[in-house]
Parts: sequence; structure tokens; C-alpha cells
Amino acid sequence: MAVQIQTRNGTAAQWTSANPTLMAGEIGAETDTGRFKVGNGSTAWNSLGYAASMKWLGAYSAGTAYVVNDVVSYNNSSYICILNSTGNLPTNATYWSLMALAGAGDVVGPASSTDSVLAVYDGTTGKLLKNSTMPISSVGYIGSPQVSGGASAYTLALTDAGDHVYFTGGSTATLTVPTNATVAFPIGTTILALNNNSGNLTISGAGVTFQLVNSASTGNRTVATKGMASLIKVDTDTWWVTGPGVT
Repeated sequence: MAVQIQTRNGTAAQWTSANPTLMAGEIGAETDTGRFKVGNGSTAWNSLGYAASMKWLGAYSAGTAYVVNDVVSYNNSSYICILNSTGNLPTNATYWSLMALAGAGDVVGPASSTDSVLAVYDGTTGKLLKNSTMPISSVGYIGSPQVSGGASAYTLALTDAGDHVYFTGGSTATLTVPTNATVAFPIGTTILALNNNSGNLTISGAGVTFQLVNSASTGNRTVATKGMASLIKVDTDTWWVTGPGVT
């Protein structure tokens, strides 16, 4: 015949109301909480700590009666109760002990964003992110994807960084480079312009300086038919231009 052993038990409220003193080694179980205490022969129930088993209770609530070994989350940190407590914040070291400290703060993104643009940290403290205005295409060497310039005119967009603009099927054409105030290309942005039209391609932009490499000339640039221009942004509204067929 099987032998059954039953420990002394009752609900948490019943134990609190009776407040007995357990014999040394005697176990008292709370049937409604699943926790238990082990007597030492001298300490009454209400002053006796629970057996060393932690119980996760989720987010801290001021109205909850916490007991030793209850574990809660507060401001993204974790705390364990070391003294029965109700209404005492987990930051109160008399009743709680810190188990795991939260980081400096959650990562917070920008109010608006641009598709396929990198996010970078905003400032040197905290975890705020901002829109870098730097297209993913500008990171590392990934080739130079083609953008159609059409037959006669094209205005650069931020997503064109690292691309080559291909003009074909027409006669003369114009590539317009907007000012930094309109499109904030990062310093170092490189863009190619290929002219497969039958006539010249003009690179222009009001308020933008186009420095011809190996020359003092800083005006609009001309790319002859079958020519190719490399544009590199070196300052707020200054681009250096070079390439075969470029004047």
C-alpha cells in the first residue's frame, strides 16, 4: 500500500490569521500561492521568510502585498522583495534588492523616416536615433546602380547617391544638382553621369559650385556625347567634377 505524506497547509490568509510557530524543519504550505515556509522552532509564521524560491509577479503594483522572494519589474529593471511590503517602491532598498538594472533607456527613433536611409545615433548620450539622410546604397562598395536620366533632363534625388545616371535617346540634356538645403547629400557622395545622347549634357544647379578637376573653372560643366562625369561632393554646395569628355 502506498504511503502518503501530507504537510501542514492552508491558504495564505489562514496562515496569516493563525500565525503559528512551526517546529524546526516543519513545512507549512500555502495552497493558494504554491509557496511554503520551513519552521525554525522560534519564529512565528508572519515573521518567517518563505523558502528560497523566487516568484515572478510581473510589473510592480502599489496595491499588491509583496512578500520575500517576490520578483517584479519596475522601470525596466528587476527587483526581488527582501522584506514583506505593500506600497513601497522597488527602489526602496529596505524592502527590495536590485537584481538586474535596465539600460540607459530604450532606443527611440526619429519622428519621420525615409525609405532605405540609414539611422544613426543623435548626439553622444542616450539612445536617440535620427535620420542620417544617407542612403543604404552609399555604404561600402556595391557597384553603381543605373538610374534613367531620360532623354533631356533629370534632377538628382537623395536616393541617387552612389548611382550612375544614364542619358540616352535624345540630343542635348541637363543634369540638375539641387542645393544642400533642398537635398542634403552627405559629404563624400559620389554620382556618375553618362551621356549617350547625340549632343552635350550640361551639369548645372543654381547655388551649386562645380569645380572642374585640374582647373580653376567653377561654372556649369559640359559632358560631350559618349562622355562620363564623376561628381563628388566635398562641401555643403560644392562638387568636384572630372571625367572623359568633361569640360
